[in-house]
Amino acid sequence: MATPELFPSSDQGSTAALGAGVAVAGVTLAAVVGPVLGLSPWLIAVAAGGGMVALTLDAARFGGLGGHLLAEALPAGIGQARLRRIAIHEAGHVLLAAENDLPVQQVLVGSLACWRQGLRANGTTQLEPPAHAKLPLEDLRRWSQVLQAGMVAELLIYGGSRGGADDRALLGRLWGLSGYDVTTAQNEQRRARREVEQWLRQRRAELEQRAEQLLAEVR
Repeated sequence: MATPELFPSSDQGSTAALGAGVAVAGVTLAAVVGPVLGLSPWLIAVAAGGGMVALTLDAARFGGLGGHLLAEALPAGIGQARLRRIAIHEAGHVLLAAENDLPVQQVLVGSLACWRQGLRANGTTQLEPPAHAKLPLEDLRRWSQVLQAGMVAELLIYGGSRGGADDRALLGRLWGLSGYDVTTAQNEQRRARREVEQWLRQRRAELEQRAEQLLAEVR
C-alpha cells in the first residue's frame, strides 16, 4: 500500500481566508494612512488590484504557499505565533509517536521548511508507514492516537484545532482498508482521542517544551 507518510499540520483550505484577510487589512490601512502620506486614491486602487491578482495567482499556481510564507514572516511576533501553533501540532504527533513506538523520520515546522523539501504544507511529521494495508486492531489504535495527537495538542493549548484535515482523512483510510465498519472505527477513534487528551494534559509542559525545541530548529 502506498500509505501517505506525511501529516500536514494545517489545512491548505484556510489560505484563501488568510490571504483575503491580509489584503483587506492592507487596503484598509492604505486608505486611512494614504491621504496623510500624500498617496493618491488612484495609486491605492492600483496597489489593491495588484495585490488581489497576486493572491489569486498564488492560490491557483502555488496552492496558497505565498500567503502562508507571508503570514509566517509577519513582524511583531505575529509570524512567530503562527509558527508556534504549527510546532505545538507537530509536537503532539512526535510525543504520541514515541509513546506508541512509531519511529519519527523527520519533522518540519513552517511553510518555508516544507517548501525547501518540495512539500506544500505548513508542517509535517514523517513516520515510518505501515508494512501492510490491513492493520490489526491494536495497530489501528496506536495510529489513531498518533494521527489525532496534533489536533488534540492544538485544542489543549489554543482551545481549538486549525490543522488536521489530512490526519483525519488518512486515519479514515487506514480503518477502511483494514475492513472495519464505520461505527467501530468512529468509536475507536473517539476513544483514542480521549486517551490522547488525558495523556497530553498530564504532560502539557513537556508538549510545550518539545514545541519550543522544534521552533528553535526553524530560527
